[in-house]
Amino acid sequence: MGIAGLGTVGASVVRLLGDKTDHLSKRSGRDVAVTAVCARDRGRDRGVSLDGLSWHDDPVALAESDGIDLFVELMGGEGDPAAAAVSTALRRGRPVVTANKALLAARGTELARLAEENGTTIGFEAAVAGGIPIVKTMREAMAGNRVERVYGILNGTCNYILTRMEEEGLSFADCLAEAQRLGYAEADPTFDIEGHDSAHKLALLSSLAFGVTTDFDSIHLEGIASITTEDLKAAAELGYRIKLLGVARRTDTGIEQRVTPTMMPRNLALANVDGVLNAVAVDGDEVGEITMVGPGAGGSATASAVVADIVDIARGRCLPVFGIPAAELEPYRRARMRKHAGGYYIRLSVYDRPGAFAAIAQRMAEEQISLESIVQKEAKGAKGAQSARRVVLITHDTMEAQIRKALQAIEDDGQIAERPHVIRIEKP
Repeated sequence: MGIAGLGTVGASVVRLLGDKTDHLSKRSGRDVAVTAVCARDRGRDRGVSLDGLSWHDDPVALAESDGIDLFVELMGGEGDPAAAAVSTALRRGRPVVTANKALLAARGTELARLAEENGTTIGFEAAVAGGIPIVKTMREAMAGNRVERVYGILNGTCNYILTRMEEEGLSFADCLAEAQRLGYAEADPTFDIEGHDSAHKLALLSSLAFGVTTDFDSIHLEGIASITTEDLKAAAELGYRIKLLGVARRTDTGIEQRVTPTMMPRNLALANVDGVLNAVAVDGDEVGEITMVGPGAGGSATASAVVADIVDIARGRCLPVFGIPAAELEPYRRARMRKHAGGYYIRLSVYDRPGAFAAIAQRMAEEQISLESIVQKEAKGAKGAQSARRVVLITHDTMEAQIRKALQAIEDDGQIAERPHVIRIEKP
């Protein structure tokens, strides 16, 4: 096989394949070995021996090489050279194993068709939730189920930040800096904290769960940068914890996909998944809900998932990429907005003046939003200046469009000192 990309994951794959050659050969029924690699820097010390391997500077050339029968893409990115190299390998009838969630979220349906047209397949266990075998579970073990919902904590960086903020009362900025120092977050953390990483993974889970084409652009996306320690404390007082959740569900009008900070009751399994761990839950009509928890990133965990796909392919398994033939994937149909089953948490900074609270309640009533509770905090503001009170509202079940419309009216009325902050509440 040839491996394109020798970063943390690529080097870990080479190490694992070298350390467990006999074990993997017994599992697959044939020899499993790396014969060629591609990387930008030949002289870099990666902590593994690359002696005797054929080097390529161009991943497309590696994908075309007659010296490999399987192409492993670990470069990342939805564009070239990853896209060109993967397409080249598939056109040559070579199976591909990849951890590239961005590429598959953008072009998964197209690449699945290309694979099947050329009698091969794509393994992408490592692209979703690291070491958790969720792709194999959904593609194979749950084949007898109609899946109604799949959801989870899909980004370890965000989960680490929220855990530290809650447990130690640290600010978002301080926790992000610590995550960067420890290597959990990149120097530019935008991809993680704004939810794009989770959304790429959710797009793949949706295709597996519902048999639809991948549609990353239809995912409603919110990150965690607006979450404060005050929100986490308020959630705790109400019996909740805040997690960045990716949720996809089947509805009568189509598929709903969203990545948003979400309040979850403390007694739910996912609410207690902390640190850099990931977790995925799947609701099937026959098995009910199953939940899988494990490391979502890191060299060893991701390499484990890559090698699992390599062994499956070495055994001669050639399954449809998303569980059913690509030609039978239904076009993605975005669900119409509907009533949310869990209500909303709303944080407002309300000017401390007569009539302000009454005006806010009136705007909520105009949109038929029922309030479950109202909690007022201490007034804040410099002496002599107009102070504002922190107010937390918890709504009953309603629609997000109504929430947004009511809050826009409250802003227009001039009753609040800063933009409202809204978090969904997810029920079991």
